[in-house]
Amino acid sequence: MDWAAWFGTDEYDVAREVLLRGFAALTIVALASALAQFPALLGRHGLEPVPPFVARTSWRRAPSVFRWRYSDRLFRCYAWVGIVLAASVVVGLTQAGPWWLVTVVFLLLWALYLSIVNVGQTFYAFGWESLLCEALFLLAFLGSTRVAVPVVVVGLSRWLLFRLEFGAGLIKLRGDRAWRDLTAMYYHQETQPMPGPLSWWAHHLPARWHRIEVVGNHVAQLGAPVLLVAPQPVASVGAGVMVLTQLWLVLTGNFSWLNWAAIVLALGVVSDGVWARVLPWVPDDAAVSVGSRPPDDVPVDFAVVAGLAAALLLVKSWRPLLNLFSSHQLMNASFDRYRLVNAYGAFGSITKDRFEVVVEGTREADEDREPRWVAYEFRGKPGDVRRRPPQVAPYHLRLDWMMWFLALRGYRDPWGGSWFDVFLLRLLEADRPTLALLRRDPFHGERPVAVRAVLYRYRYTTREERHRTGAFWAREELTLLEPPLTLTAARRAAD
Repeated sequence: MDWAAWFGTDEYDVAREVLLRGFAALTIVALASALAQFPALLGRHGLEPVPPFVARTSWRRAPSVFRWRYSDRLFRCYAWVGIVLAASVVVGLTQAGPWWLVTVVFLLLWALYLSIVNVGQTFYAFGWESLLCEALFLLAFLGSTRVAVPVVVVGLSRWLLFRLEFGAGLIKLRGDRAWRDLTAMYYHQETQPMPGPLSWWAHHLPARWHRIEVVGNHVAQLGAPVLLVAPQPVASVGAGVMVLTQLWLVLTGNFSWLNWAAIVLALGVVSDGVWARVLPWVPDDAAVSVGSRPPDDVPVDFAVVAGLAAALLLVKSWRPLLNLFSSHQLMNASFDRYRLVNAYGAFGSITKDRFEVVVEGTREADEDREPRWVAYEFRGKPGDVRRRPPQVAPYHLRLDWMMWFLALRGYRDPWGGSWFDVFLLRLLEADRPTLALLRRDPFHGERPVAVRAVLYRYRYTTREERHRTGAFWAREELTLLEPPLTLTAARRAAD
């Protein structure tokens, strides 16, 4: 039928597998991160417990299955169910079934992860959370290998990639002169939230290279996205530019699954014909080899469901579209409680100094002498100046990220404050789930007498300093952010 040939295509079967399996794999990473961290951060005895949040907010503000009932055990059960569902996509079981099986599995994953994000409060207030929710909902309508790939869903996946990249490019140009005068990368490697193993070396590349980096960023985020509306292979070339720049970010930083999500979306732009030219083992008739079905096989019920979903997403795209061209562009904003079509962006301003909060404890209670303070070490964020920054992405260390915001924005900023009070209390209690979030507890599970927080300015060592001392960082103490705090005082502050 003519309408079926218009609605479906046999040019993106490989892309469909890349999108479905790629985002399913990222969902496994997100849920594994939640399993390890959510109970300690947001569980019944967490830093920002879910039950009080649910009690003071409404379904209209934050729909979530956890509004009916929350327990840490129930949360773990939901997370494991999600991992099993996502794994079925990664290995290809879901795609081998009827078209509606992909829809059901991805909508369940979307509902589950949306439920987590909507009660995650401060610890889930990141753009890549909404990105994962939006992608899971959209990809639910790609169908299985038994049906043709719906053209409209392919187009909407490009629209998502466009907003992700173009929005980030616009927010940079509007937000900070450093992006306009090409000096932003003089500072970025040193001040980014979670440096990686190669960040020290990237920082010490020549200034000319850093200016080229900024130009390359503008090309990738403001130029390449425009090519997404071009015919093949031009669209694939634009996607390739984005993939290369995202891989550089993967090598030099730790931005959770944000970069990998952008890479998967960009690879989803590549047509089967281009894949066949780039990778000789991919056949030109990828539709037949992947799906074993006629290229125009579009069941009416599938077309109706996918068409209605596309219409909904197009209607909801109006506000994100206006936001792109607004002089007051929002960054990482959701326009509805279901996070279906969102606004994205990153680093609208560049931090030129790096501040770190170092949390210390002591077991000495002698009032006649100064106690010996020992630092707690976090898994990812800088602390010990001799420790090489680790590679943790696409895994997301939520507490470490929040410590960066705490140092940057201030102790009583909405991103800090109450959760940090509770965190200090949990350290004084030697709470095991909280200590498990850390790389090193200097007291090996024993309660300290007191804890405190010290604010430092960090900078990368020079090449000479690195050769002489072996340290990656040099630091200077600025102020005592939180004076010595005992258990009794901490309980009072947390209340």
